[in-house]
Amino acid sequence: MRSAHCALRASTASSVSVVLSVRCERWPIAGAFTISRGSKTEAEVVVAELTDGSFTGRGECTPYARYGETVTSVAATIAGLAEDIRSGFDRVALQHALPAGAARNALDCAFIDLEAKRARRPAHELLEVAPPRPRVTAYTVSFGPPEQMAQAAAGAAARPLLKIKLGGPGDPERIAAVRRAAPTSELIVDANEGWRPENLAANLAACAAAGVTLIEQPLPAAEDGALATIGRTVPVCADESVHDRATLGKLVGKYDLVNIKLDKTGGLTEALALAAEARRLGFDLMVGCMVATSLAIAPALLVAACARVIDLDGPLLLERDRPHGLRYEGSILYPATAALWG
Repeated sequence: MRSAHCALRASTASSVSVVLSVRCERWPIAGAFTISRGSKTEAEVVVAELTDGSFTGRGECTPYARYGETVTSVAATIAGLAEDIRSGFDRVALQHALPAGAARNALDCAFIDLEAKRARRPAHELLEVAPPRPRVTAYTVSFGPPEQMAQAAAGAAARPLLKIKLGGPGDPERIAAVRRAAPTSELIVDANEGWRPENLAANLAACAAAGVTLIEQPLPAAEDGALATIGRTVPVCADESVHDRATLGKLVGKYDLVNIKLDKTGGLTEALALAAEARRLGFDLMVGCMVATSLAIAPALLVAACARVIDLDGPLLLERDRPHGLRYEGSILYPATAALWG
């Protein structure tokens, strides 16, 4: 891990005030992570830390260019609240001060971690949710030529759940090649908005033929109306089309599931509220993540208890994780220890 030069700190706080610090980090990816929009070889994250002199709470986010975010802009947004936090600004105020997105996520999770450490109680008790438990997570196969994806799938064929990145011409050949290479794994697909209404039916049929059990965001968020008019032979999950509770209403009739990511919801506080409202509206749940360290994944496990599909493999894609990282045994993900978060 390398820290970027964007560390900021409010250093004038008294011993009873909460001091905010922000830093940017770069974590090398094992090989490359490729989707239809492009490829990257490192995860760039922003970490917010809140300390009162006795306890420190941490939260991590991954800014995403798809939503107009950069590491620099997100770090600056977080740092801009340093004086407010020193003066008593809290997690409740945060929900109204920042929109849903990566900056609010890092701070929200840092506040929860600090609250848990101060109370000497686990975060799930403070939030009155079910305790996290071991879950099977998906493991991602990056986008590429069919033969390359088949080779990657063959190497991961012992895993029970594989997430296959699609989103370009030739996707039927890609998913067929992956199925041949991993005949016993459950397959879910993420098209990352890469399909269009004119090829939607053919791609859905190819996925159904390969035994795919779920497809994430096949169409661009602004063009997903076709999902309401076509027979969805495979359940379809909203990703880029859903962020927080305000975005749920327009998804009814088009999607069967919603993918909850803390970087989209703006933190665990809204993620839990979104999960409850989505279930009330009849959606099943998926919990996902960006490529990030275990610090970003640990809070998401508190949403995972009520989710049908878990896709929290971010740390598995890195060359190394941070200290006290989450424990993975194959594809089984175990809850965090207090030394990491919560």
